[in-house]
Amino acid sequence: MLHLIKLAVGCPTLDMLATRMQEQRVDGHGVIHTRTMPKRATEILSGGSIYRVLDGMMLCRQPITDLRAVKRADGSSGTLILVSDDIIPVSPRPVRPFQGWRYLEPDDAPGDLRAGDPATQGLENLPPSLRRALAGLALI
Repeated sequence: MLHLIKLAVGCPTLDMLATRMQEQRVDGHGVIHTRTMPKRATEILSGGSIYRVLDGMMLCRQPITDLRAVKRADGSSGTLILVSDDIIPVSPRPVRPFQGWRYLEPDDAPGDLRAGDPATQGLENLPPSLRRALAGLALI
């Protein structure tokens, strides 16, 4: 299994991400557009997720259901990453900006935040700047 990480540009909250994922759909799944098809697609489709970076923080993941090669309107090739509607919060982690997507090994992926866990309760409601500062101090 292998994961991807990708920025959710212009999407600072999990609620906005959920809304965005409902706007464009293919076969009942949310769609993320990217230019290149991952060479390790088989590993990703073996239970991988796409971890999303919102406002400089890795905050959630979405299970990947399919990867599809497509032709864009301008004739260039592209890839659709189809994802589950499940947006699973993860332990916040600061991430520097990058373009496109990157592979994320399972051992390097942050753990899921569990509902009702007093140690992580309410983290998703903190402003992104405060989450980033707390994560930078290794407090979350």
